[in-house]
Amino acid sequence: MSHSSTHPTLEGGIKGEGFRWCLSFLEKRGKELYGDKFRIHAEDYEIIFKLIVYFLNDKENAEKLDLDLQKGILLLGPIGSGKTSLMNLMRFVPPPERNHIIKSSRDVSFEFIQEGFEVIWRYSKFSFNNSHPKIYCFDDLGAEQSLKYYGNECNVMAEILLSRYDLFISQHMITHITTNLSATELENAYGNRVRSRLREMFNLIFFNSATTFDKRT
Repeated sequence: MSHSSTHPTLEGGIKGEGFRWCLSFLEKRGKELYGDKFRIHAEDYEIIFKLIVYFLNDKENAEKLDLDLQKGILLLGPIGSGKTSLMNLMRFVPPPERNHIIKSSRDVSFEFIQEGFEVIWRYSKFSFNNSHPKIYCFDDLGAEQSLKYYGNECNVMAEILLSRYDLFISQHMITHITTNLSATELENAYGNRVRSRLREMFNLIFFNSATTFDKRT
């Protein structure tokens, strides 16, 4: 998103006109990325507003929405709700230092099979992108499985998240996640220790399952 005079002003927090501008901008970008059938649904405006407030670092509205700008985003919703596409579009919103790299959790696990424990280090070290720490969004957490590397079973994403938690505490490293797992399912998949860390690392934003439909159909 261009940070020019046409960019929504943050003076006093993002206003209605600025939000409508963002919606129009994101829908245009969405059509470029996903085709002419892409559109932003009114049912998702509340979630999109929260994401825009967060990624534009709108302190006033973040406080009203109980969003901690020092934490990451945990975007939870059913399959087909549009989590991945929204987080991909949000890459156009923030200034460079708050931009994120989207990485499929399943792909990370496949990398682990091929390369071993170096992969855990790759995604949990304090590396830089354009002089700023890399911010990863691990997409579809839970789609991967515990995999074995030369007979050693390892919950790859659990180890990465625990390592990034340590850097979150010591260096304020930000991580984002999308998942369709509930809190209980996350605990079953990754253990109580990871679930406890997730509470500290993330702002939880979730789709209302009662009003959410599969947008890919």
